Amino acid sequence: MKLAEVNAYVNGSIEPVSDQELYAVPERWDFPTDAGDCEDYVLLKKRYLERLGFPPHALLITVVLDEIGEGHAVLTVTTNKGDFILDNRRNEVLPWSATRYRYLKRQSQEDPRIWLALSGAGKTSVVEASSREEVK
Repeated sequence: MKLAEVNAYVNGSIEPVSDQELYAVPERWDFPTDAGDCEDYVLLKKRYLERLGFPPHALLITVVLDEIGEGHAVLTVTTNKGDFILDNRRNEVLPWSATRYRYLKRQSQEDPRIWLALSGAGKTSVVEASSREEVK
């Protein structure tokens, strides 16, 4: 499965490091070469999957709260078999409902510059839209 291969490859190639440690700034989104934080992993996975032929509208950057209530970014891949999560914290690709995350916002499939707020533990309804700058 290409999703699992890309997820494991990127997870094994990038060292988890905060933006503060790496760039001396609180937040910066960039394509990592050897180190980065969660959204950097997501950007690289998205790039690889697009190069493998996945349509960009099926690869959605998603902001969640993890099991201890901390902000985290994952890649949601929408497929005809459901939505799956690629996460730098695990090599296993899981259905969104199996992650134990609280989903907050994700990119719109129609316009990746628009962020859609999600209600509850998953993608049950869209409750607001905002620009990327408001997500940070």
